[in-house]
Amino acid sequence: MLIRNARTLERAFVDVRCDDGLISEIGSHLRPRAGERDIDASGCWVMPGLHDHHLHLRSLAATAGSIRVGPPDAHSEDDLRALLQTADLAAPPGEWLRAYGYHESVAGPLTRGVLDTTVTDRPVRVQHRSGALWMLNSAACREVGVDTCTLPGVERDTAGDATGRLWRMDSWLGDRLGDTAPSSPPDLAPMSRRAAARGVTGFTEATPDLSQSSVDALAAAVHDGEIVQRVHCMSTPDIRTPADRTPGRRTSFTLGPTKILLDDHRLPTLPELTEAISEIHRSGKPVAVHCVTRLQLIVTMTALDDAGVVPGDRIEHGAIIPAECFGWLRDHRILVITQPNFPFERAEQYRVEVDAGEQADLWRLGSLLAAGIHVAAGTDAPFGDSDPWTAIHAATIDHSGRDPLETVSPATALGLFWGTPEQPTVPRAIEPGAVADLAVVRGAPEDVRRDPTSVQVVATVVGGVPVHLS
Repeated sequence: MLIRNARTLERAFVDVRCDDGLISEIGSHLRPRAGERDIDASGCWVMPGLHDHHLHLRSLAATAGSIRVGPPDAHSEDDLRALLQTADLAAPPGEWLRAYGYHESVAGPLTRGVLDTTVTDRPVRVQHRSGALWMLNSAACREVGVDTCTLPGVERDTAGDATGRLWRMDSWLGDRLGDTAPSSPPDLAPMSRRAAARGVTGFTEATPDLSQSSVDALAAAVHDGEIVQRVHCMSTPDIRTPADRTPGRRTSFTLGPTKILLDDHRLPTLPELTEAISEIHRSGKPVAVHCVTRLQLIVTMTALDDAGVVPGDRIEHGAIIPAECFGWLRDHRILVITQPNFPFERAEQYRVEVDAGEQADLWRLGSLLAAGIHVAAGTDAPFGDSDPWTAIHAATIDHSGRDPLETVSPATALGLFWGTPEQPTVPRAIEPGAVADLAVVRGAPEDVRRDPTSVQVVATVVGGVPVHLS
């Protein structure tokens, strides 16, 4: 494949040739070879394809058949009721309703009793915006057996009755739905095509504790071309690398670090967390620790001090990072995988929910980079906007009273999505020998500061093969 008449950040009007999945030649006035695919970039920019370093693929694909019931689609109890009742009227009898993106600013804490006042005769499940909580109405509770479940994630009231709120029970609920609700796995292809149209060439799947069958199914979707991007999947040490069903394809599926999920209300003891990290390290894998509060970060830092740090250990989100933690993160070379889109998308809720004393520590970016900390970015879709250009845009602008020091240049913001799966904070370059995962983009990088939707992706290339052309 040959991309002609392109621009890079370093030079104008270059030609980029790709052979055998790699960039093989960069020059001027390169002539197309016989049988070689020829793309005339006509002055568009060619850059490394975007890698989303933290998202949840099946959850994102499932939103295609779901109702979004949080801001900006819903702001009140009336909005919530209207959305669910409209979907109830349109759905076939007995079919589950799946809603996502809920936040308490809409109608307060949702319980089965509240949901029953809106939809009674069909099962409803609503996912919280954080991804930590599912809220079920009584019909759904009956179908999956919530009332008789003894797992600690089942919330119960003072009388011992299940409220319909399930904390961190995605795997249990998924298994029960497989037994009770006749539904097919979400179609991953449309999600993959939308991402390719935005220049995305790779994903890091960050769902914790995926089973071997779930990992195998995701790998099969990559190998069979249902997902056209590369996928790097967080996994526990016992997960085996799935066999490649189509050897020779340049897209790939790899296993990544083990994710450790922390919640303030049920934190492990320090010895327990230290031993968990040590055991993962002994298996040869780094850890990716979910940290969205100051407490979670401090506990994680202490446990890593005790267990020892290995290359690739990372903090997921880093929603609250006090300045006094900068030196430790820098000196230990801990990666921080952040979401610049969240302070942009959730500004209204953060102003209300986050203590004034922690506002300056919320979703830091520019200050982390200035301190020499290694930072990359993901969207956390579907809990954040799945378009990485929204995150890139948010990283470059002052918004919501945020400290201007946290903003970065468009080139720096793009670099947050240019790393490899294994080295997310090391941006890839357009150079001979580099993997040919590329995006050809109309408009200057500066345009993203004005409007992320103004960025038009002309072509997306994975392993030297075009997966999107417009």
